[in-house]
Amino acid sequence: MPTYAVNHSNFNLSADQKEEIARCITRTHNSVTGAQSYFVQVIFNGLPQGNHFIGGKLAAEPQLFLHGQIRAGRSPEVKEQLILDLRDSLAGVSGLDKSHIWIYLLDLIPSQMIEYGEILPESGRESEWFAGLSPHLKEKLTSLGK
Repeated sequence: MPTYAVNHSNFNLSADQKEEIARCITRTHNSVTGAQSYFVQVIFNGLPQGNHFIGGKLAAEPQLFLHGQIRAGRSPEVKEQLILDLRDSLAGVSGLDKSHIWIYLLDLIPSQMIEYGEILPESGRESEWFAGLSPHLKEKLTSLGK
């Protein structure tokens, strides 16, 4: 499951902005990688004032960081498109200039990940993985993708 942690400092995101960012990240990840929406989760963390430094100095400007852990196996072109689309979505929803947006993607080996109680498939083999799940879990995941 791609897990995206959104950290923000020196400004607050409203509940509506968080919801829209989560939708944008989910939609972007799905459209660029083809992975189903139910794999995407987004976690928000606001940094308390005085806890963010750049170059050893207290950061004063608003900053937004996106740390994404995704399954390995995608081409450099797909990952570049993913981070550019994510940057543009984050800038649009947050109102920040793109120079205040930081994005880091980390590839994880699927065989070293368990989600929904099962080892994850290689990228592109999600349908086979889904077919092997219990009927209850299939129903749950299908409802998340709507």
